[in-house]
Amino acid sequence: MESSKKGLVIITGASSGIGAATAKLFSENGFPLLLIGRRVEKIEALDLPNTLCKKVDVTDHKAFLTAVREAEGKFGEAEAIINNAGVMLLGDIAVQNPQEWKTMFDVNIMGVLNGMQIVLPQMRARKSGTIINVSSIAGRKTFGNHAAYCGTKFGVHAITENAREEAALDNVRMVTIAPGAVETELLSHTTNQDIKDGYESWKEEMGGVLKPEDIANAIWYAFNQPQGVNVREIVIAATKQQP
Repeated sequence: MESSKKGLVIITGASSGIGAATAKLFSENGFPLLLIGRRVEKIEALDLPNTLCKKVDVTDHKAFLTAVREAEGKFGEAEAIINNAGVMLLGDIAVQNPQEWKTMFDVNIMGVLNGMQIVLPQMRARKSGTIINVSSIAGRKTFGNHAAYCGTKFGVHAITENAREEAALDNVRMVTIAPGAVETELLSHTTNQDIKDGYESWKEEMGGVLKPEDIANAIWYAFNQPQGVNVREIVIAATKQQP
C-alpha cells in the first residue's frame, strides 16, 4: 500500500525514547506522521518522510488541536494516535514539591485526555480508529517513591478502559501499553538525586532494561491487528524485572 493511502498517525512525546522509536517504525511501514514534542529540533533531526513536526505542549488543548487539524489537512483524518508524552517525577509525598504532582497530572492525564478527545469524535463517526495510550507497570502496581506518578498511570489505565467500553460499539480500539523499566530519558526528570541513584542501581541489578524499540514493537503489534481485534493491554518488562 502506498503511504498516501495510509491514514495519519499522531505520536506525542516523539523527540526521544519510545516516541522516537515508534515514529521510525511507523514511518518505515509507510504511514504519514504528526510528531509532537517539546524539543522539535530533535524530532526534525529524525528526518522522516511524510512527516509534520510540531512543538506543542500536550496540556495546551488549543495548540494540540491546531496541530492535529493542520496534519489532517495535509494527510487526511487520523487513523491512530499514540499518546506517549509523559513525565516521571519520583518522590516521597511527605516532602515532594506539590508543583511536581501538578506537572505529572497535567501531562500524564490531561495531555492524554486532550489527545483522545481531539480524534475520538471523528473515529466514532466513521466507525474506525485506534487510540494507544502509553501507561506503565506503575499503572497496575505501586513502587516506592512513585505515589503521585502511580496515581497518574493508574488514571491512564482507567481512562483508557472506560473510553474503550464507550467506543467499542463504534468499532474504535483503545489500547493500554504498560512498560516496565525502559532505557529512556524519563528518569532525568526526577529532581531527587538519591532516588535517581537508587533507580539506576535497580536497573543495573536486573542486568539491563528494555530498549525503546521493544515498546515500539509492542505498539506496532497491537495497531497492526485487524480493526475488529482490540489488544486491550500489553504489559511488557525485562525478563529479570521482578516487581
